[in-house]
Amino acid sequence: MKLVLITAVNQYKDQIKSILHNAKVPNYSYQDVKGHKDVSNISNQSNWFVGDRFETNSILFYAFVKKECTDALFSEIEEFNTNLETLSKIHISVLNIEKTN
Repeated sequence: MKLVLITAVNQYKDQIKSILHNAKVPNYSYQDVKGHKDVSNISNQSNWFVGDRFETNSILFYAFVKKECTDALFSEIEEFNTNLETLSKIHISVLNIEKTN
């Protein structure tokens, strides 16, 4: 059993649902989250409206899946990210589950 975590900007919610469906993930959960990026190392001289932090409306999906589903998920997300023309991509992580009930 694996725990899959998928994060992205909120605008990709429908595409992620479609990816999960195509990868045959029957059950998953998701919630809205605030994404934060520390931009303090970027020069503020060119844009004095910029603060030290950048905040985005993001989404987090999580699911317990069989190992076979993870390869399909990675492939679908890699294909989606390859076709994007923006810097914001879908991120996926997979964690091993040692024990569950």
